[in-house]
Amino acid sequence: MATMKLIGVLMMTTVVAVWARDPELTTDFAVPIGMNASLIAGDFFTFTGLRNFSAAPNTFGSKKVTQVEFPALTGLGVGVTLLEYKPNTLNPPHTHPRGSELIYVMSGHLDVGLIDSANKLYSAKLQKGDLFVFPQGLVHFQINMSKKQSVHAISAFGSSNAGTISLPRNIFGSGIEDEVLLQAFKITSAELMKLKAPFMPTM
Repeated sequence: MATMKLIGVLMMTTVVAVWARDPELTTDFAVPIGMNASLIAGDFFTFTGLRNFSAAPNTFGSKKVTQVEFPALTGLGVGVTLLEYKPNTLNPPHTHPRGSELIYVMSGHLDVGLIDSANKLYSAKLQKGDLFVFPQGLVHFQINMSKKQSVHAISAFGSSNAGTISLPRNIFGSGIEDEVLLQAFKITSAELMKLKAPFMPTM
């Protein structure tokens, strides 16, 4: 009986793992609905939206490329984001529920960290040419501690649409009842309002 239960658990785990990945293609590449495959040319496999990318002054900025922006990625299990961290800016704690992330620092120095399911922090100080991997679903962040130099990096993802859950925005800007947040974070109503303020709609 115990063996049957174990087999059942393993089968369910396999099904969940398959659902968490990009769907497997049964053709060379995915042709968008309504597009005539015979008319596809090299420009279908080309994305030019990263040209001249620059973050706004005094901010962290990113330009993601998923299957939404670049349909040729559909089903291929890859995606990319171009990142720029102006001096003293942060990519706040977040997760990617559908793919791992591999970040490559192209210029500057970048402090990074991830937290595992046992609440252990793994951090590193990256330099130009360094890589760091963030496993799928784990909370992580990046910060440029320099007061003068910007950091440029590129992140590759093991999904054509890895998704992003920003913890500050998704917690304090999601509409979760105040009482839940007050008890969870053990803060006052005034402190909660300060935390929610950046995520409130502007008139």
